[in-house]
Amino acid sequence: YLSGVNMCKKPELIFSSSARTATLSATFNTDATEGLFFINVSAVSATPSVTFAIDGVSPAGTTYNILTSAAITGTGLTVLRVSPHLTAAANTVAKDILPQAIKVTATHADADSITYSMYFMGME
Repeated sequence: YLSGVNMCKKPELIFSSSARTATLSATFNTDATEGLFFINVSAVSATPSVTFAIDGVSPAGTTYNILTSAAITGTGLTVLRVSPHLTAAANTVAKDILPQAIKVTATHADADSITYSMYFMGME
């Protein structure tokens, strides 16, 4: 429930749970104008660090940043929120709307293993 209308869609898998050591990205389309991004880290090895960037993709294919998480270094759940109805908060909440195409990039700072999954739940 973000904007006064509870129109949740089913969760969409962005990254399945897997141990990773390198940067990866995924682009997907959505009809949602706001939503939640769930990052669940279930295991770490040594001292990994990964940040997640949520970028919009313009109709011409150019990307622009909407929100970038703080570095994630340990296990647990991180939720990133995008909505024009929320107050912006650094690295966790963007006061913005989502375009039709979204690109998510997980940038790894080193080669230490971190196991995570990521889901998106859009809202209208």
